Amino acid sequence: MEYFKGIGKIKYEGAQTDNPFAFRHYNPDEVVGGKKMKDHLRFAVAYWHTYQARGADPFGSGTAIRPWDGITDPMSLAKAKMEANFEFCEKLQVPFFCFHDRDITPEADTLAQTNKNLDEIVSFIKELMKTSEVRVLWGTANAFNNPRYVHGAATSCNADVFAFAAAQVKKAMEVTKELGGQNYVFWGGREGYETLLNTDLKLELDNFARFLHMAVDYAKEIGFTGQFLIEPKPKEPTKHQYDFDTATVIGFLKTYGLDKHFKMNIEANHATLAAHTFQHELAMARINGMFGSVDANQGDMLLGWDTDQFPTNIYDTTLAMYETLKAGGFTTGGLNFDSKVRRASFEPDDLFLAHIAGMDTFAWGLKIAHKMLSDGKLEDAVAKRYESYKSGIGADIVAGKADFKSLEKYALANDKIVNKSGRQELLENILNGYIYG
Repeated sequence: MEYFKGIGKIKYEGAQTDNPFAFRHYNPDEVVGGKKMKDHLRFAVAYWHTYQARGADPFGSGTAIRPWDGITDPMSLAKAKMEANFEFCEKLQVPFFCFHDRDITPEADTLAQTNKNLDEIVSFIKELMKTSEVRVLWGTANAFNNPRYVHGAATSCNADVFAFAAAQVKKAMEVTKELGGQNYVFWGGREGYETLLNTDLKLELDNFARFLHMAVDYAKEIGFTGQFLIEPKPKEPTKHQYDFDTATVIGFLKTYGLDKHFKMNIEANHATLAAHTFQHELAMARINGMFGSVDANQGDMLLGWDTDQFPTNIYDTTLAMYETLKAGGFTTGGLNFDSKVRRASFEPDDLFLAHIAGMDTFAWGLKIAHKMLSDGKLEDAVAKRYESYKSGIGADIVAGKADFKSLEKYALANDKIVNKSGRQELLENILNGYIYG
């Protein structure tokens, strides 16, 4: 059956179009820097927000009207949503979707029955894939919603919970592999603590590392060659998240010998919750060789929580694509719209309109970022700012030839220091010129 009736394939019509159900900037086959736009961006639909979210908030129940409303049998409902997912992705020209295990099938009374339900849905998805080009960008496990995870999953004080989480992730990895997922994401939704008065910090961190090492070992055992990703997030729900930001996660991975197995899945709204910019988090991943994938959204800077809004800020998308291109572009990763329509945008059509807005904004950002890199003005400005490290004492510092004694000798003879302006406002105006012409 057709779930989104009256909506055909979303096509590129150019910047002058008045058609809200058309792309103004996203032209999938347009070549940017020798590569098609669709291959640069690798868009994905987030299953949880798009098909599971109902628009509820702490002050009111859900408002969403969806084509599958009225289906009450859990497995029939799960299959209807999956059919709708493939239709939605195909009409939107989005090649991928991402999911948690508990998104695609409901949790049953026992783990065995839940796994059986998962197997049934996976077989259903594989049938849909036979006639569709839509594929899985990444899968993951929801090890945070169920009350059993009240104290965490891999960092729980209860060993039985640790074991259950391991079993759940094991199955989610198997499902992701069977569906051809190109990545597997670890998001520690409740891997953190509220107070040190009841927390063995060392044990929890050690156990988290043990858990991830087990996952690495099991991936090798079953032949899963997809990329492992970790998604940093500060605060919310726990006060002290172990995966606070990119730098924290990289330090954790290096401490426990896991850095060769993981890359980052960076979410824009998580970056701002950590008091960083989206660009900063991407750059930290890039310079450490851990740039992996992106959860594309934006937050409301006036609110202190994860609002998961669709990305429409051209500055953010431009600088995000600037870092992405500098990283060499996506390989197995992509731009997953971990975004939800606002509570007042409750009609089915709004799902299309929101994704179109996000896709257009990233497409526009891609074209601007490519021009910025091609022109090289910003790159040249950075190189000029650090040119003192290209010769003389600066070159010795970089080459490791200098020590405190030689630097003291140099400083005693050259203590009349002259600095130069960083020209921040000029560079920001140059960026404005790229964006607005």
